[in-house]
Amino acid sequence: MVSMKRRYFLKKAINRARIARMIAKGVDLFIVLVLSVFFYPVGLILSIGYVAVSDSMQNGQSVGKKFMGFQVISLEDGNPCTLKQSVIRNTPLLVPLILAVIPVVGIILSMIVGSFLLVLEIFFLFKLDSGHRLGDVMADTSVMGHDGNELVAKKRNETTWFSETGAPLC
Repeated sequence: MVSMKRRYFLKKAINRARIARMIAKGVDLFIVLVLSVFFYPVGLILSIGYVAVSDSMQNGQSVGKKFMGFQVISLEDGNPCTLKQSVIRNTPLLVPLILAVIPVVGIILSMIVGSFLLVLEIFFLFKLDSGHRLGDVMADTSVMGHDGNELVAKKRNETTWFSETGAPLC
């Protein structure tokens, strides 16, 4: 019997989704960078606030996730990410930002701790079968595709295809 090497298309799709998630986080971190550099020190405080609440805004979508078409949901109930979960899931990003508030020494510590946590986040993202990063594991959340159709589906009448008179709802 001849054995053939199988190509798994799903694995390629999962890796592309992981890279898309990294791009979405990159958009958010670009916002943080602009705020922090151009409006220092007030911008750094605003950046900390943005990172803390970003995944609980706009139905579980930060600016980067909205741009890439993702949504953060709670694994407990499937609802969009709460404020508490957003703070917990973004703690690996908040710690370096909070350290950066301290002049000179804090910025150096921020770079060291931030580099370590960033590598850890990427490691989890690519090594866990679920595709969760460290923040997702800590907050019990997941990222899924979001195209807005869920909101339309929730607005529909869930009784039957037919109205009470038996005529189609169209």
